[in-house]
Amino acid sequence: MFTGIVTDIGEIESVTLTAQNRLHRLRILCHYDQTTIADGASIACNGACLTVVASGVAAGLTWFDVDVGAETLDVTTAKHWAVGTRLNLERALKIGDELGGHIVAGHVDGIATILTRDDQHGMARFEFSTAPKLARFIAVKGSVTLDGVSLTVNSVRNEAFSVLTIPRTLDLTTLGNWRPNSEVNIEVDLMARYAARLSEMTCASSTEA
Repeated sequence: MFTGIVTDIGEIESVTLTAQNRLHRLRILCHYDQTTIADGASIACNGACLTVVASGVAAGLTWFDVDVGAETLDVTTAKHWAVGTRLNLERALKIGDELGGHIVAGHVDGIATILTRDDQHGMARFEFSTAPKLARFIAVKGSVTLDGVSLTVNSVRNEAFSVLTIPRTLDLTTLGNWRPNSEVNIEVDLMARYAARLSEMTCASSTEA
């Protein structure tokens, strides 16, 4: 589990394609203490929970390897990641850690497309569109995770929604480089998902009765 609070920005150093390009082995450079990264650890990379298969130190930077499988390539922006791509990173939540954002599973639901960017006195307001099946879980003042960052929804209009980012978020994540027509990973709020499912089951039970 994660919180959507980015703790480092990583950069892809290498991409190795295997299994007829359906499995990507990535080597990611970061500033984490390598001694704290165990094989099998989970690290959210632009919101996608990936498993560390190896790690080390080179030229003063920590590196770790992860495998990106077919499902992740199909559902997320990982299919476009290449050498030099910068990624928002977050280590897995530990019991007792501060829950600064909201509960994030690291299971990306799909992709949202940036429609507009409006810069406002160091802040930036972004409007996105996403698939109807995901938009139904997005509500004003609710939470959404975009490229691994926990954000509050400001407005909703059909399949479109907007968020406002503060200067610190723009400075400490990759969001400062977001531009219209770019695609980002989206994970809807778990609570919204369960609430919708409960409502569906309640309605179904009422109909059957």
